Amino acid sequence: MRKILVGIKRVVDYNVRIRVKPDNSGVVLDGVKMSVNPFDEIALEEALRIRERGEAEEIVAVSIGPDDAQQQLRTALAMGADRAILVKHDGMLEPLTVAKTLMAIVSREQPELVILGKQAIDDDNSQATQMLSALWDRPQVTCASKVEIKGNTLSVVREVDAGLETLEVDLPAVISADLRLNEPRYVKLPDIMKAKKKPLDVVEFASLNVATPGQLTATHYEPPKARAKGVMVKDVAELISALKNKGLV
Repeated sequence: MRKILVGIKRVVDYNVRIRVKPDNSGVVLDGVKMSVNPFDEIALEEALRIRERGEAEEIVAVSIGPDDAQQQLRTALAMGADRAILVKHDGMLEPLTVAKTLMAIVSREQPELVILGKQAIDDDNSQATQMLSALWDRPQVTCASKVEIKGNTLSVVREVDAGLETLEVDLPAVISADLRLNEPRYVKLPDIMKAKKKPLDVVEFASLNVATPGQLTATHYEPPKARAKGVMVKDVAELISALKNKGLV
């Protein structure tokens, strides 16, 4: 395999407590720690392991976002990606536009495999993989927990409600990484320094000629309601009575 393309998204760090703006117009981002989407880290780690086994030659990390997303791409380069591409765009993008943008990069780069995180922890859409597969007219496997390359065939174990399912698809293909696929490596300081010298290309979103039909508009944000205080019961009869009072049984 010559090339693997990995999607990288800039998100609020998973350890940060999300706060809604006072006017309910969005989420507070000023001074908030931003990181690589955890599922995208897993996707990149899998690409690195494939290359380390001698089954791929180059790994390209791609992100769509503002200039600040270069920080997350540098993290991807420090992990081991060979080069990075930032499609510069300010503001939110719907999943279909993300897929079309990735398709434009795929057309330029011609990778044999595209690996994305199964979802982003900020919007939880979990749609880009499926849409990119349709646009590219190539097979897809989502929620991968194990990946093996057998010549021009990809064998993927995925998690389903009933257990595990093994699928084989022909390359080129698109897969999405699940939580149990692997554990991303720790980035060391020497690798961070080396990453500064690796190529990072910035592409203007407008230059890709991607249509952006607006279908969704966020009108209001609010935090989840506070969880009600628990009730201690003495026995099963009291539990059933409490559930009846709440209209749950």
